[in-house]
Amino acid sequence: MAIRIALHHQTSYRFDHPVSASPHVIRLRPAPHTRTPIHAYSLNIEPAEHFINWMQDPFGNFQARLVFPEKIRELKVTVDVIAEMTVINPFDFFVEDYADHYPFAYTATLTQELAPYLVIEENGPLLKRWVAGLSRDPERIVDFLVEINWRLNQDIGYVIRMEPGVQTGEETLTKRSGSCRDSAWLLVQILRHLGLAARFVSGYLIQLTADLKSLDGPSGPEADFTDLHAWAEVFIPGAGWIGLDPTSGLFAGEGHIPLACTPSPPSAAPVTGCTDECEVEFGFEMRISRVHEDPRVTKPYSEAQWQAIEALGRQVDQKLMTGDVRLTMGGEPTFVSIDDMDGAEWTVAAVGPTKRKLAGRLLKKLRTRYAPNGFLHYSQGKWYPGESLPRWALSCYWRSDGLPLWHDPRWIADDETPQGFGPEQAQTFAAELTRRLGVSPQRLIPGYEDVYYYLWKERTLPVNVDPLKFDLKDDEERRRLAILLERGLNQVTGYALPLRWDPAASENGWRSGPWALRREHLYLIPGDSPMGYRLPLSALPWVGETDRNIPHPQSLFEFRTALGDAHGEVMRRYSEFLRGSLEPPHGSEIQEQPAVDHSAVIHTTLCVEPRDGNIYVFMPPLERLEQYLDLLACVEQTAADLQMPVLVEGYPPPSDWRLRKFAVTPDPGVIEVNIHPAGSWDELKQNIEGLYEDARQSRLGTEKFMLDGRHTGTGGGNHVTLGGATPSDSPFLRRPELLRSLISYWQHHPSLSTLFSGLFIGPTSQAPRIDEARNDSLYELEIAFQQLPPGEAPQPWLVDRLLRNLLVDLSGNTHRAEFCIDKLYSPDSAMGRLGLVEMRAFEMPPHARMSLMQMLLLRGLVARFWEQPYPNRGLVRWGTRIHDQFMLPHYVWADFKDVMADLRQTGYPFESEWFLPFFEFRFPHYGDVTQCDIQLELRQALEPWHVLGEEQALGGTARYVDSSVERMQVKVSGMTGERHVVACNGRRVPLRPTGVEGEFVAGVRYRAWQPPSALHPTIPVHAPLVFDLVDTWNQRSIGGCTYHVMHPGGRNSETFPVNANEAEARRFARFWPYGHTPGTMTAPVEEPNAQFPCTLDLRRR
Repeated sequence: MAIRIALHHQTSYRFDHPVSASPHVIRLRPAPHTRTPIHAYSLNIEPAEHFINWMQDPFGNFQARLVFPEKIRELKVTVDVIAEMTVINPFDFFVEDYADHYPFAYTATLTQELAPYLVIEENGPLLKRWVAGLSRDPERIVDFLVEINWRLNQDIGYVIRMEPGVQTGEETLTKRSGSCRDSAWLLVQILRHLGLAARFVSGYLIQLTADLKSLDGPSGPEADFTDLHAWAEVFIPGAGWIGLDPTSGLFAGEGHIPLACTPSPPSAAPVTGCTDECEVEFGFEMRISRVHEDPRVTKPYSEAQWQAIEALGRQVDQKLMTGDVRLTMGGEPTFVSIDDMDGAEWTVAAVGPTKRKLAGRLLKKLRTRYAPNGFLHYSQGKWYPGESLPRWALSCYWRSDGLPLWHDPRWIADDETPQGFGPEQAQTFAAELTRRLGVSPQRLIPGYEDVYYYLWKERTLPVNVDPLKFDLKDDEERRRLAILLERGLNQVTGYALPLRWDPAASENGWRSGPWALRREHLYLIPGDSPMGYRLPLSALPWVGETDRNIPHPQSLFEFRTALGDAHGEVMRRYSEFLRGSLEPPHGSEIQEQPAVDHSAVIHTTLCVEPRDGNIYVFMPPLERLEQYLDLLACVEQTAADLQMPVLVEGYPPPSDWRLRKFAVTPDPGVIEVNIHPAGSWDELKQNIEGLYEDARQSRLGTEKFMLDGRHTGTGGGNHVTLGGATPSDSPFLRRPELLRSLISYWQHHPSLSTLFSGLFIGPTSQAPRIDEARNDSLYELEIAFQQLPPGEAPQPWLVDRLLRNLLVDLSGNTHRAEFCIDKLYSPDSAMGRLGLVEMRAFEMPPHARMSLMQMLLLRGLVARFWEQPYPNRGLVRWGTRIHDQFMLPHYVWADFKDVMADLRQTGYPFESEWFLPFFEFRFPHYGDVTQCDIQLELRQALEPWHVLGEEQALGGTARYVDSSVERMQVKVSGMTGERHVVACNGRRVPLRPTGVEGEFVAGVRYRAWQPPSALHPTIPVHAPLVFDLVDTWNQRSIGGCTYHVMHPGGRNSETFPVNANEAEARRFARFWPYGHTPGTMTAPVEEPNAQFPCTLDLRRR
């Protein structure tokens, strides 16, 4: 993801009359030790009549000595530099053991060699006082240098000073301000006072505007910037010279290009010389421009490209509208914390200490953006075996017709801000709510924690454990017990109101009733869940299954009328109730409740529970959406009347297309957002861009990094769902051959699976291709395709029944397939008949526009196959080519370009360049080297991961994934196949011609690390990988490169990179453009592998 820049610098002196000029020294050439790659350099001097001599000064700096034989009227120095802004990690260095902590002393040899850099030239009182203020306690040298640099940055303000020369340290400390050269010289003197060798550096500073604005602190310049600059360097044994920039308070990085490094400032001046006395006009110009930018995830597209993509998006929309496709697209993008990527909750665990809080913040931001009149719902989510507690699920609902569902957001409580509500306020709220429902407040039942259970639990604690004390390290039972004992077991937990909808009960439709219990009070089942999940329903009078009034969800295929105004209806009922209460009673003011009748026991309950200082209202299950909205309106109006914000939890509204929703839920290592479907390109763009931005503002990101610097998505995927606004509108149920076309096309083009996938691919992955594991499934799938009718089909169940048992993983799970149809038309339940097809193999794109590009490709393919179905050709038996050729970037990209060409031929002008960001993200470039006009390039390739057998783990068994084997692509250009071969660690790489003259490609599989559980645990790590270009005529290696599977110096990081810049720096640190095998080298023999002809497997002999 390189950015190549062109730096232009011009300094001119115009004299009022011709003058004689002494020899001038120009120090404007990048120094030999600069770490920023310099591709080109040019120095132009005017007047042209001059002599120039390049040399190096005693400190190794390049300098040009100019001699002018004639008098001159003008001196103009012009410099052009082409540099590549490859990310450099300024902390990637080693330190000798004796220098690991400050203070330390240089060895005698080093002291002699560094003598010029240890000379103290200033010794003023302010400087002494500043140095004396530094702690001399032993401290890691890196932390010590960071502290000094940052402190000086805070003490000295930056000013632009045009006067020549450098201020003394005393002047700078007195004024508390100075230019970059003043601060740099002061830092040099401070370091020397501390016994550290330091030198003054003049150079170029390059600062590029950031693609993304920072969330914490400055974001850098608003436009690309360059200037002459000065900083300091300090010598640390083992690390060498380390750049410190006190102007910014940071270490020097790729934007610092040193020109001259000397013991004192005069020797580092850019131009040195003199002329006759005269008047002079000084000119100075510096500018920077970008000459090349690789596609990158932080800025995947130029504005011109994005305008063309948007135009295509609207063109595809028009095609979908013309064809009456009625396509909607949603998905399940995933996010991770940007502050704690190493934490268990962001790697393997489904829940954790911060995930719920961050999810809640994101939920509120999304509600503000998409559903200001929607309501928030907090419920219990999935509960998988092995997890001690169920997961949570946060949702937001709003009406499809745009009318308010929740009128005033003031009455939605903030779960992070306790309101101080307790049992008394809960009782007040519940009593008022019963009046709006038209039921007797006497039906409210206070619920208590089970005293006997917790007293018994207390008696089972160890004798040396205080039951009232706990911390976060204690198990859940311990924490729960301590909290309850501290609160008091005799305190009311909440209030339960038996409630169900019964239109025959009275005009309002709500009925309550008594509960007959064996115990004197309502004691809840022990646990942490909300009160509504812990009601002792089994203790109620027994009723047969056929006699229970169990709510059954309404079919999504049923006709529905438009929703009415639930709030108005509730207000009307309540007004009538108030008017009736003012009249002489003709009976009971509240609806009559039936006598205790065991056959009419109400098993659904509304609960009001004070928890963590807030009021939670637990909603009961209901059959119809109208009933749920009626109850919700009662809750909001009660909250408004009492001015008590509440949180709604419990059962969600019944599934209904008249409501829209999004949900935020936890998954192992990620937060998953179930985004609401969009019916058009513009709506989809609004959804995705808004979601990415709100997630970022909530400190949630879309990318993760491996320890070695590999860049991935979140690991949780970006599952894309395709369907219709209602199940009956689904294009896949209306026209089954559309799904057949997509499946066939995907199978014919493996790049559609590999270019967008995550790291976990292969037969045992969670979204395998249909042909990765069993070839016989292709045979059966071809038969199923023959049974699919052409055109529109009146049987919506047909496509599901024909494909349900074929679109599965190895274990037969329909939810773990690349094309997942478990919610298309499932026979299990109404929630499985949503008309949805889910694409589960997509990895989470790091940028919103990349996600939209992915979605646009799907929309284009749907439009194309709706208009003209894909021919029902036989499926391809790729065999091992899937895990050989199509693991290599070259073949993936070649196949994908065929897809783009096919779409262009059918009237959809997709450009393959729009998917280069995916290519660079999926197959990062490690490095390249050119020897004798032969270029050798290394790129990351794909490698399937294997799920291993079961192993014993805490609480059961576990299955691990072997990710220790990696693959790399070797691509060679300009090679003569009869003369040259490429070897890796002395073994011949099976290069295959690409069809381009002199171009060959192959893959290399190697063991990258050695985990405790892996396939072939006795095979060691293949480190490093040495690539040789072998000249078979001369029997020697003519050059090559080295890829260090582990850090070349053993500095293997223990924490993940914090961002893409650090990850890129780690990747580049592993590649050396040198390191071939010395001496005579015989060309290694070929090692044919019939199953994987394009890949050298270093594990296999």
